Amino acid sequence: MHRSLPILLIAIAASVLFPDHASADDFWSQTRRGTNSFNLTETVEHLAAAKAFGAGFVRMTIDKWHGNSRDFLAGDMDHYDGLMPEDVARLRTILDGAAQVRMPGLLTALGVPGDRWVQHNGNTQDDKLWRDKAWWDKAARFWGDIARTFKGHPAIVGYNVLNEPLPEWRTGLDDANDTPANRDAWCARMKDTAHDLNGLYRKIVAAIRAEDADVPIILDLGFYAKPMAARCLEPIDDPHVVYDVHMYEPYEYTTYDLNRGKWRYPGRAPYYGKMRDWNAEALAAHLRPFIDWADAHRIGHDRLLLGEFGCDRRVDGCADYLRDVIAAAEAVRIHWAFYAFREDGWDAMDYELGSGPTPSGYWESVNRSVDPNLPRHPNPLSQVLRDALNRTSVAQ
Repeated sequence: MHRSLPILLIAIAASVLFPDHASADDFWSQTRRGTNSFNLTETVEHLAAAKAFGAGFVRMTIDKWHGNSRDFLAGDMDHYDGLMPEDVARLRTILDGAAQVRMPGLLTALGVPGDRWVQHNGNTQDDKLWRDKAWWDKAARFWGDIARTFKGHPAIVGYNVLNEPLPEWRTGLDDANDTPANRDAWCARMKDTAHDLNGLYRKIVAAIRAEDADVPIILDLGFYAKPMAARCLEPIDDPHVVYDVHMYEPYEYTTYDLNRGKWRYPGRAPYYGKMRDWNAEALAAHLRPFIDWADAHRIGHDRLLLGEFGCDRRVDGCADYLRDVIAAAEAVRIHWAFYAFREDGWDAMDYELGSGPTPSGYWESVNRSVDPNLPRHPNPLSQVLRDALNRTSVAQ
């Protein structure tokens, strides 16, 4: 059968990018190991470097990119009225380059209409999405527009529709009281309200499916993609949905500004006011609610993703922490992506810099949008990641 040239070129690119699989959905049929790219400026060279480092895919956000309007691609999240053509062209160029260097991309939104990313909202939580369901329609339209515009692009292996959603905001549930019993009560109380993440996700998935029947859709758990939030999540009857959890616990250890040399891994560290022992077993146990939820609903582990994890490279024991989180993910055969590969606006999780202090002149260069030309080199931190990324995939 005759095919038009553009369709033929897309098919050829897809066969190169996914040589062992028939579609982007099949990409997730075996364990995938990747990285995050939350860069201010994305380049094909950066994606190629991630590929050379061993990353099998990149979870890529565009919210930090500068467009012609306030919010890249959306124009203005507060008044969404269609994708910005100039931004569409720029994103397409990057995706075309990703296909050329054979780097699969998971397109990730830090914000949607009604929930602008907090760092682009004056560090104020934008909670309109969780107060008024009218914003659900705008968020769904945004993703429907993306799905229609980029349908069939060979670099795209999924749409991660909202990074670390926070429907719990200002509802009385916080980290200190997020016990199984309190979480279950909260889920029941919020059902069918604007805080019900399940309702929002059903609407967004339907909007994407109206444009693309089988592109993978990645759904983050609530409460910053916390494992415990799985107790609220209702599976969507769609074989192409993947569920995503994040892991930075214990936060007072992994965050340098909170740690300041007080805690190391493995060892004791506070967890929301209570001291706990943190080791490989504790990390696996923290992830367990997510795995138990999937097993209870008979969701295959190839539909599960640990989309972010990491520790500030300067905290004591970070290499061991990374190794143990990866081991916990590998033990249950779920996909994973570390945070982050050579982030251009923040050095804390640029593991190729080693465990030393921030290089001299770094922030001056970042503030002037100049490449700081960082002295990256092999070290125990980066070697943990490189070794894990380059292991042979585990058959499911």
